[in-house]
Amino acid sequence: MHARTGDWLVVESAEDHREARRGRIEEVGHADGTPPYLVRWTDTDRSSLIFPGPDARVLTRAELTARDDAAQRRADRVQHAIRTRGGRP
Repeated sequence: MHARTGDWLVVESAEDHREARRGRIEEVGHADGTPPYLVRWTDTDRSSLIFPGPDARVLTRAELTARDDAAQRRADRVQHAIRTRGGRP
């Protein structure tokens, strides 16, 4: 795993009812971009030093925006289907 300051760390949740946790990388521990990372979490606005596990990914701002846009398009399609078909497939 490699990151740069300003990248985003996304930690996926194994539970369906929980969203992925996101944080902006404020500091990178090594010049080659390897952990540990100082991350400011969006859900708590607190920073913590982390060695990411296998459930974590580093995304650039552009990658995170593309991921969010794709999720919004999926949600919009589902909402449209519910409104126009009464929830029928």
